[in-house]
Amino acid sequence: MGVGGHMLKTLALTLAIAVTSPVLAQTRPPLVLTDIPEAAGPSVTLFNGRDLKDWDAWLGYADPALTYKRPPVAPLGVTAKSAEMFKVVIEDGRPALYVNGAVWGSLVHRGDFQNYHLRLQYKWGKGRWAPREKEAPNNGLLYHTHGAPGVVWGTWSQSVEFEIMTGSVGMVVPVGEAIAVAVEGVEDPTLIAPKLRYVPGRPALTAKGGTANWNVEAYNDVEKPAGEWNTLDLYVVGDRAVHVVNGVPVMEVRAMTANGKPLTHGAIQLQSEGAETFFRDLVLTPIKTLPRVVPK
Repeated sequence: MGVGGHMLKTLALTLAIAVTSPVLAQTRPPLVLTDIPEAAGPSVTLFNGRDLKDWDAWLGYADPALTYKRPPVAPLGVTAKSAEMFKVVIEDGRPALYVNGAVWGSLVHRGDFQNYHLRLQYKWGKGRWAPREKEAPNNGLLYHTHGAPGVVWGTWSQSVEFEIMTGSVGMVVPVGEAIAVAVEGVEDPTLIAPKLRYVPGRPALTAKGGTANWNVEAYNDVEKPAGEWNTLDLYVVGDRAVHVVNGVPVMEVRAMTANGKPLTHGAIQLQSEGAETFFRDLVLTPIKTLPRVVPK
């Protein structure tokens, strides 16, 4: 085949990819936030930098590999061991909320919140633990948390998750079989199942805990390199939310429900899930409206 033939073949392949995979990174315009809401009241600091008296810890199974197997043994639950998994440390010269990750579990703030902007920073430590020691580091910012601790896989409380996992920060995951969300998006064959990605302006997709459609991937990956602090902004009004990573919007969530009813409030929950993680500057500010997400 001559040069012209090669060029035509390359062009045809490029067009085919563009048609069959419209969500490839190079075809998605950058997104920006507009109409950022003003504070509707005084801010609340969720982490005081001294202790975790405003938080309740729960640990899952002593062997995290049992988590998704519905084992006949009980989770650890409320135990003194949680003080090893969640504690206050000094990191980079400032107080930080430390999550060890070796035992999976949750740390739930005692407040019940609705209509807010939550900002926090996180960074990865070096610790990685079985059964995820060779997988992407994983944690999560879970909101609209409600119900008893450990009802989800013996480890977490029902909620909606702002995923914190390298490569997928900002993904939405309904945590619990009763939880469902709607997200505008498309099928993306480059992803693991269920191969769904948030793309604004596309038809609404439904994700539901405990089903094949258990997540919707973030629009793109804007996490900083390991060891650097990342800033997350979570905007929530009623049953809708916007996930922002390092100033870039990556997810809009709509129609959050629990048992088919609108899910509009709840507690803030942090995970322990196999990776050493540091959190700091957890500040929640009341708002009345959501920002808009638009193409740049």
